[in-house]
Amino acid sequence: MRLHLLAHAATEASRAARFPRDEPLDAGGRRTAGELAGRLREPDLLWCAPSARCRATTALALPGREPDGDAPAGPDPGAWAGRSPAELAAEDPAALQAWMTDAEAGPPGGESLWALVDRVAGWMDGLPGDERSVGLAVVDPPVVRAAVAHTLGAGPAGAWRVDVAPLTLAVLTGRSGRWNLRSLGAAGCVPSIREPGPDRPH
Repeated sequence: MRLHLLAHAATEASRAARFPRDEPLDAGGRRTAGELAGRLREPDLLWCAPSARCRATTALALPGREPDGDAPAGPDPGAWAGRSPAELAAEDPAALQAWMTDAEAGPPGGESLWALVDRVAGWMDGLPGDERSVGLAVVDPPVVRAAVAHTLGAGPAGAWRVDVAPLTLAVLTGRSGRWNLRSLGAAGCVPSIREPGPDRPH
């Protein structure tokens, strides 16, 4: 199948580089998400992560379309929700350093990068394998990073090396055990799911 992963639009936390709470999109995020309406073809399957920011992005970018199921949630930030790395570096630099260098270390009460990549990989590999279908999942940026890392076989360390801004679109093709990265970039600058690619019938 062709799997599109769309990072949610901007929130106050994403602009300030803070660990997110379940906050809504900010005004700029609502505007840019709405600008995608009509530019994305109706996917065969639509998934949306449960957060308010992902639900709002879905509603604005694909108005009137209800999700067919849940996409993977973003990583649980635990006690770091709403905090910035600068604040944490001043209060508990050892814990922040461990999180940044050890894939099995997570925020207090939160999820590690290793667990996130493993969870996202399990979801991807359980998707239907119809090569003609197009699926779109609206998710948090770390989920896009985890999916790309899994696709490239780069493991959790590879997720750190993927930059994902709000409304980044990753296009993957394949099925369980074999995924390929087709494109990665701003949603308005990569091949639209409105247009059939060379490996899809017109």
